[in-house]
Amino acid sequence: MEWLTRMKDALDYIEDHMEEPISSSDIAKIACSSTFHFQRMFHMLTGMTVAEYIRKRRLTLAAQELAISSTKVLDTALKYGYDSPESFAKAFRKIHGITPSQARDPGVKLKAFPRISFHLSLRGDQDMDYRIVEKAGFTVVGKSIQVSTKDGENFKTIPAFWGQSNTDGTSDALLELGSGGDMLGICTEFQHDQDQFTYIIAVESDKAAPVSSSFITYEVPASTWAVFPVVGAMPDAMEDIWKRIFQEWFPATGYEHANAPELEVYPPGDPAAEDYRTEVWIPVIKK
Repeated sequence: MEWLTRMKDALDYIEDHMEEPISSSDIAKIACSSTFHFQRMFHMLTGMTVAEYIRKRRLTLAAQELAISSTKVLDTALKYGYDSPESFAKAFRKIHGITPSQARDPGVKLKAFPRISFHLSLRGDQDMDYRIVEKAGFTVVGKSIQVSTKDGENFKTIPAFWGQSNTDGTSDALLELGSGGDMLGICTEFQHDQDQFTYIIAVESDKAAPVSSSFITYEVPASTWAVFPVVGAMPDAMEDIWKRIFQEWFPATGYEHANAPELEVYPPGDPAAEDYRTEVWIPVIKK
């Protein structure tokens, strides 16, 4: 219940400061959390970043204000954090499908994005197995892409990236460079304010530099990891465990995210098989 109280306090803070600059670090302090952990938790629980949530709430309030008052569009734009009527109109149209001035038209339809609330999911019928592992830093060789988190786009882009890599020879080429038989999916370089992160299909390798110009080397830092087994066909089983880690495991434990890369470990086998076994490694620190 303490976790729910902290998240509620953070949402209250956001609502109370809609007409002022709001920083993610200030919100995280209210939640008694690191900035990165709060941003990552918020995104995994809601499917949107903190910045996107604030933007949608402000544009909801702005539309309501324009519809019922004679406030100037410029004043409303400045009130809700926009530097110019043009930037405000662009964002307003994206959400509501009309211009700010049209919000005053009789009978016009507006979008309302309600305040969210958090509820702890208690699922006693399904335990979550995990182990804590200390691992030294290591080098990987791989291929990377930028992934957007808007509207759950990452859940489409990443499986498609794997499909392409498995058919165009990328995965086979990486396995030849690797020092083991496992493939890795690495989530890193999170840019929450821009709704994106970097995803790397990689192998652990002792090579100093990539052989191919299409590959990169990346250093995974030494970390403490919470390791979760995953059993089932990809990508559904993987998507399910990601949701459970943030919806159930983090709120119920004394850990938070350590602001380091997240790893998906794929051993040899058939990823489409119902008994396929893989793992998710989450970097953690004890609160």
